[in-house]
Amino acid sequence: MAEHVQSPFRTALQKQEEREAKRAALLRTAVQMFNRRGFHATSLDDVAASLGVSKPTIYHYLGNKEQVLVECLTIGLDQLFTAADEVKGESGTGLERLRRFLCRYAEVIMDDFGRCVILSGDETLSPKGGRKLRAMKRQVDTALRTLIQEGIADGSIAPTDPKIMAFTLAGAVQWPARWYDPDGEIGPQDMSRRIAELLIAGLAPR
Repeated sequence: MAEHVQSPFRTALQKQEEREAKRAALLRTAVQMFNRRGFHATSLDDVAASLGVSKPTIYHYLGNKEQVLVECLTIGLDQLFTAADEVKGESGTGLERLRRFLCRYAEVIMDDFGRCVILSGDETLSPKGGRKLRAMKRQVDTALRTLIQEGIADGSIAPTDPKIMAFTLAGAVQWPARWYDPDGEIGPQDMSRRIAELLIAGLAPR
């Protein structure tokens, strides 16, 4: 009977998992530097040095500097899209679902990738990249307006201009990207819940 010898070679799945882990580490390091120093003040050499790898390694896994930023922004916006999709399928009034969305919105914004969406303006990207970013942000705005409109329709939100209300709520819920301290006394989940409650308080009919 042949003795079973464990192969010292990695399987295709192991190689893929290792690649994804390396990409994730590079992206997390890059987004933290972009948030702390600013996109223009951060070089790929800085990112590479912090992880003890070479600059070509970043090119291999992620591409050039703008491609790295676009990937970071896409991750943050995808998290917001997911939150909007989840709330869309939940029960409750428009106001209740809006509250849940704002809570998740704020929580995403207080994470590294969501924070990058707020701190990195369209001007940091090429014209093509800027157009892509604006189109993705419009999807989030549309989801927010839809929840407001549904709340007005079912009577759980006082009649208002959905566009102005969406801009007002988004501006308020995005601001923690600039002041929230993840090492502070209040965790992101608790902080996001408090923010959502404050914003929702004035929307219900009197």
